[in-house]
Amino acid sequence: MKLADNKATLSFSNGSPSVEMPMYHGTIGPDVIDIRKLYGQTGLFTYDPGFLSTAACQSAITYIDGDKGELLYRGYPIEQLATQCDYLDTCYLLLNGELPNTAQRGDFHKMVLKHTMVNEQMQFFLRGFRRDAHPMAVLTGLVGAMSAFYHDSTDINNPQHREIAAIRLISKMPTLVAMAYKYGKGEPYVYPRNDLSYAGNFLRMMFATPCEEYVVNPVLERALDRIFILHADHEQNASTSTVRLCGSSGTNPFAAIAAGVACLWGPAHGGANEACLNMLEEIQASGGISKVAEFMEKVKDKNSGVKLMGFGHRVYKNYDPRATLMQETCNEVLAELGLENDPLFKLAKEVERIALEDDYFVSRKLYPNVDFYSGIVQRAMGIPVNLFTGIFALARTVGWIAQLNEMISDPEYKIGRPRQLFVGATARDVQPLEKR
Repeated sequence: MKLADNKATLSFSNGSPSVEMPMYHGTIGPDVIDIRKLYGQTGLFTYDPGFLSTAACQSAITYIDGDKGELLYRGYPIEQLATQCDYLDTCYLLLNGELPNTAQRGDFHKMVLKHTMVNEQMQFFLRGFRRDAHPMAVLTGLVGAMSAFYHDSTDINNPQHREIAAIRLISKMPTLVAMAYKYGKGEPYVYPRNDLSYAGNFLRMMFATPCEEYVVNPVLERALDRIFILHADHEQNASTSTVRLCGSSGTNPFAAIAAGVACLWGPAHGGANEACLNMLEEIQASGGISKVAEFMEKVKDKNSGVKLMGFGHRVYKNYDPRATLMQETCNEVLAELGLENDPLFKLAKEVERIALEDDYFVSRKLYPNVDFYSGIVQRAMGIPVNLFTGIFALARTVGWIAQLNEMISDPEYKIGRPRQLFVGATARDVQPLEKR
């Protein structure tokens, strides 16, 4: 980061002396005010619930301009990566800072695809869960348990250990997600096939059975690969911040990623596409497409408590650039599977149409986000709704690892320790029991 020419001055109305604070330029985006010495100089903390105006780190990985609807991975627009690269190319980029050349691409793809099997003991670990456990509960346990199986890559301060852990996590995450799915269904696990693509292998592990040969549909393979690319990283969101905070204590990489999985499970974060499909199914159950207009009117009524899921975004104040790409993929998948006239998908299209035409939603920039379309695509593929967040975790793993590695390599990093505004009781004495 580069020191800015000007400084910020904090003045006080009570006559306390003003404080000058340095400012820094990023390569793009807003300047930041360095408040690290604020407490030492003034005895004051800043107050910023949700970190809406606080930069907790410097990063060179992902940049979002919410007003422009722009998303860059290492400087490359998401639109170009999603149409010209595959997911493993994107993984290489996020981890290493540059897209691979031909030799690097071949080596990286081979390395990831050769380490897809998991320790056989993981199957016995799975048996400890109820069959009806939520896949994210299972996945949180499985990822955390990796540190118990792979002792040779648990030192987060060792660059070689982090590199080995990164490949293991990226390689094995599809296997773990598919195992969690198969366990819940009571079907036998399908071992990975290293001659298939990353996305193709995952589809086969999910949907193949020993009864017959499974042939990967190239349209679904491309669609899933695009879902992975679009979810690979997204700046300092809740789960990424969790991974960084967890990793700042020096815990092992598997534990830090497991923390990210747990955070992603929340319906306000990774569970948004699951919540979106549940919303569509509720509309369908209440009367189907004829009830969409009525539902959208309820959304406009603040007293109704009805929320429109899959629209709008915390960061994007314009159209989510990932949604445009996912909409294209959504139409391709529905056409390939002959589902254009499926009642639920027609209902989703009607929700989309009203939201894009109604002044209430347009004026508030409540455009469909990536979760709206990715949920529809995954359901069309046959992926159950409760596994959507697991797919998201699979895709986001590389982003978490890249961010974790960047933090550990940053000479300015310290263990995370947010401050607080205390509003509880002041010091008081414990009274004898008979006087309480």
